[in-house]
Amino acid sequence: MLKRKSEEEINLSQKNTKPSEKTLFKAPQEGNKGILENLMEGYGKLLIEDPIRPFHVEDLQKIVDKVDYGVLKVLEGTWVSYKSKNDNQSKKPFIGSGIHTTIMPSPGTNSGGIPGKYSFDCEEYIEKLIFNLVPGGVRNRGGGNEQFCGAIKYEQSIKSVNTVEGEATLKYTPIHEENGMYLWLSDVFNHAATAQSIKEDRGIHAISPDNPNKDLYKSGYQDETLFLIKNDVGQDEYVTLENLNGRKYSEIIASKELKPGTGQTGPYFIPDYSISRSGVIPHGSTITLLGDIAPSGSNYVIPGPPQFPTGDAAWKYDHLSISRTMGGAGASETNPINLDQPAPAWVFETLNDQNDPGENKIYTQRILANDLYPYSVRPDLRLRDSINKEDIKNHILIQMSSKNKTGAQGGILNVPFVNRFVPTVEMNMSMWIETVIEDGREILQLQYEQIIFFEFHFGDDGGTTSWPHIQVNTLRKLEDIPAEQRRIIDEQFPDANFIGAPAASGCPYHKE
Repeated sequence: MLKRKSEEEINLSQKNTKPSEKTLFKAPQEGNKGILENLMEGYGKLLIEDPIRPFHVEDLQKIVDKVDYGVLKVLEGTWVSYKSKNDNQSKKPFIGSGIHTTIMPSPGTNSGGIPGKYSFDCEEYIEKLIFNLVPGGVRNRGGGNEQFCGAIKYEQSIKSVNTVEGEATLKYTPIHEENGMYLWLSDVFNHAATAQSIKEDRGIHAISPDNPNKDLYKSGYQDETLFLIKNDVGQDEYVTLENLNGRKYSEIIASKELKPGTGQTGPYFIPDYSISRSGVIPHGSTITLLGDIAPSGSNYVIPGPPQFPTGDAAWKYDHLSISRTMGGAGASETNPINLDQPAPAWVFETLNDQNDPGENKIYTQRILANDLYPYSVRPDLRLRDSINKEDIKNHILIQMSSKNKTGAQGGILNVPFVNRFVPTVEMNMSMWIETVIEDGREILQLQYEQIIFFEFHFGDDGGTTSWPHIQVNTLRKLEDIPAEQRRIIDEQFPDANFIGAPAASGCPYHKE
């Protein structure tokens, strides 16, 4: 978890660490700090030895009035699809900046019949994504621990862009609606018991007058832990912790009531993630992702643009719409397909047992032959090409997942139909918040890649197949995009609040 530290906390933390450990994660120290540098200044990783604030009821309003939204604060506003004037990868004028790839079971298939067949769609899309800060924050009460979260609501609407055969017009088709919240998981407090809270929340009876140890409970309630010892004359005797004095004991009678100050010594809660995302997707899935800002060295604000691969290095299965379980197009990370070159010749051949003996290529041929190649194979190359030649000063990278390798876990729940036929099992997301220098001023830009894994049917050998569904897009605030692009957004998303907006026809949208 990241926490904004006061000067006193920074000084104390540095006093108690080795010289090599004194550098806190921070924004780069530059002469002219910009939006992201100012936002992240003072944040550091919360450690067990760092000061934790006590919670006092009388301070509640102060906490509510000063909510910490962390990096999520810059998301507030309306973000829409944006195509850079430097993006020469598409021959078309601006129609959509996003790319999605979707794999679904082929009609007639099931795991008990002919498995492994699938339909594939790859389309460009436009998007409107609105973030609103939730005022006052969110208080999570956990007894001796409390956490105040900065919450930000989001509402997303996406339309695919299709050409209509025989017509000059484009068809924008609703394919996805989603809403949910991001939480900045911060402001952990220690909330010890007080005389008032004990009195108000007691809920048990006073100590029984027949209790042989009643005189040890000075408050009249069983709020002491008792230890059975041998006294100086060799007799069994219960004493309180205060009178134990290091003597050996043979039994314990635990306290069942609180004393003022109970909970001051912990245990203390330290979250291992700073950001969560909860989303509701109308196909019948709800998601919870957990993640954090990914630092580079000692910096959370990373100088320069995001780094995307080129050439052979781009063949990495974690980002491909082709999984290893799909045969990998007959390639591998040691024998890759160069996605910055034209697709291999076999992509346009009729495949048979001689030129495709393992049936690996036939699984993926249509993906490489798609009109949107190479983005149909590795969609985040569209992100790379969209920022080509842009002057990006710095960026923040947020990485989130429903299935983390260690620590706290998110998750996905599906309605019965989805769970039976196309179970959604994992979702990973990367989000880049970038500072672009344009016309002498700073403009924020948002790029994201999210990869959802479906598991349906299986291969000839009975093994489970993992089918990636990928979305990528480049967004800017509505006020920061050119007039001609804003006109398209306004036409396609006339209602800023999406109330009464046309329902999504389904994702993916199949062209009949």
